[in-house]
This record gives sequence, structure tokens and C-alpha cells, in this order.
Amino acid sequence: LSFKVLDASTLSFGTRVKWFGICFIAGIACSILGTALLWLPKGIKLFAVFYTLGNIAALASTCFLMGPLKQLKAMFEPTRLIATVVMLVSSI
Repeated sequence: LSFKVLDASTLSFGTRVKWFGICFIAGIACSILGTALLWLPKGIKLFAVFYTLGNIAALASTCFLMGPLKQLKAMFEPTRLIATVVMLVSSI
């Protein structure tokens, strides 16, 4: 079996922008919802779940623009390494 990694160049520009917007808005919505649920009983767990989903959706949004491999390479460049590690650790 052959597995191909979906590259951003295989999608049209319009499709990439559309999915970027969908994922970005979903990420913002999840983060806001998580913050709002923080005030409920057991809200800490709900906050953690929705905030993590928001971060994942935000990362996925930029994957549609750049492509997953290019994004990973950019995230782990020396100038962005500390920010990437902090963001990933805070999402766990």
C-alpha cells in the first residue's frame, strides 16, 4: 500500500482558504466556549477539553494554507522552537 501525505499544493487555493477559515473559526469558538465553561462546576475539565480542541483546530487551519510537512518544519525552526514547545506543553 502506498500512503501519500496530502500537500497544500494538491488543493486549490479557494479550498485551502475555505478550510483555513472553517478550522480557524472553530478553534476560536472552542477556546471561547472553554473559557465560558470554566465557571461551571467541573468546568476545569471542560475548559481543558475545549481549549485543547481549539488549539488543535487552529493548528489544522494553518496546515491547510502551508501543508502539514512545511508547517512542522517551520514550527521546529530554531527561532520558533521555544514557542512551539510552550504551546504544545500548555495544550497537554
